[in-house]
Amino acid sequence: MGYETDLKLFIDGVWKTGEGRDAHTVVNPVNASPIAEVPYATKADLEEALEASTRAWPEWRSMDVEKRAAILHKAAALLRERVDLIAATLTQEQGKILAEAKSEVVASAQLFDWYAEEAKRDYGRTLVRPAGQLSRVIRQPVGPVATFTPWNFPLYLLAKKVSAALAAGCTVISRPPHETPGVGTEMFRALADAGIPKGVAQLIHGDAALVSETLIASRVIRKVSFTGSTNVGKHLMRLCADSMTRVTMELGGHAPVLIFDDCDLEKTLDMVVPQKFRNAGQVCVSPTRFYVQNGIYDAFVKGFAERTQKVKIGNGLEADTRMGPLANSRRPDAIDALVQDAKAKGARVLAGGERGEGGFFFQPTLLADVPNEANIMNDEPFGPVAVSRPFDTFEEVIEQANRLPFGLAAFAFTENGRRANLIGDLVESGMVGINTFALSSADAPFGGVKDSGFGSEGGKEGLESYQVVKAIHQA
Repeated sequence: MGYETDLKLFIDGVWKTGEGRDAHTVVNPVNASPIAEVPYATKADLEEALEASTRAWPEWRSMDVEKRAAILHKAAALLRERVDLIAATLTQEQGKILAEAKSEVVASAQLFDWYAEEAKRDYGRTLVRPAGQLSRVIRQPVGPVATFTPWNFPLYLLAKKVSAALAAGCTVISRPPHETPGVGTEMFRALADAGIPKGVAQLIHGDAALVSETLIASRVIRKVSFTGSTNVGKHLMRLCADSMTRVTMELGGHAPVLIFDDCDLEKTLDMVVPQKFRNAGQVCVSPTRFYVQNGIYDAFVKGFAERTQKVKIGNGLEADTRMGPLANSRRPDAIDALVQDAKAKGARVLAGGERGEGGFFFQPTLLADVPNEANIMNDEPFGPVAVSRPFDTFEEVIEQANRLPFGLAAFAFTENGRRANLIGDLVESGMVGINTFALSSADAPFGGVKDSGFGSEGGKEGLESYQVVKAIHQA
């Protein structure tokens, strides 16, 4: 199954090739072999995109909501029709297994469908006033938007931003990651084929610094939505400060998993192991810090290790593969450094712990008895490594769960209803899953607290993040 995506820029309704532009080589993480060249936008390209976005916004924001929705529905249908091509492109660019790639395409289409309908339910409200007076509150599109997305879910995270922004009536300029440009290209191809007007949705590949600094410095851009690391997020916020540009930040996490001794142990293990190694652990809400109550700790890590050793790694295009490679050459080095540091500080390796063969592979890994002093207990590994340590009391594990400055996602497994209610209240996290890992859906807000960012994507909150509130008073 070859790489078939034709990588181009999409500016003001025109597909632009790499002629006269610098380019970046896209590689397959299975074997580090080159598979494509992606053209990088020039400063002139960026200025053209900004001008087009400004020109297109008045028409798009005033377009009847049914017509906007029809375009978004058509784009969703095209994504579904092209699922095989897009999923294969995603697997070859990023490494995740084909089944996960197909699920990502389907979930992305669901976002376009959901926001196409949610825009029709944006009612506003009327305030209580004396007869003859009228006060109403409405929401309006914030204006042209710039989005920046990462490589771990390059289609879904892009769709989550673009679908909501377009539904709200905003124009969008998107810069996807250079590791995975093909799936972004295919999403914008679906929008173009669905009839999106010129300048409403534009795709920019390019140098991260040039693109971010040019777009954010422009007074055209009214909102920035970023998903990525905390350090980069803070940098972009500083750039936004000068122009008072609104931001949504979905940043790093380090998800704690609280395993209590009253859980269904075998069922829990069957859930947590596949979830940990989904997308080779390159998931912002990946379960990572496993705190296990002392009474079941030994049985838990034994069962976790046995299941981990059975996870088959390989090319994600092969049907029996359960975990593919990491997405780029930096990740195996980073994971290895964290594992070696943990071992030096007393952690036990119960499964994996070493690089895989060729490409950007790293073995699915379980570390036990990991001390808080280990770097991996404080820095998000973003890879196929689970860390575990025992606990005794409820108060102790809540303190450990909240110990870090991150607060994106947290999980707990218990059959005690009162304890589950307390966990939902006391854990400092934007999202909590109790006996489930299902956190991300089109109708639910997705976002974090503390250093994991602020603002939400998904749900009605996602639509509202691309809107401004206006109060209109009439006597």
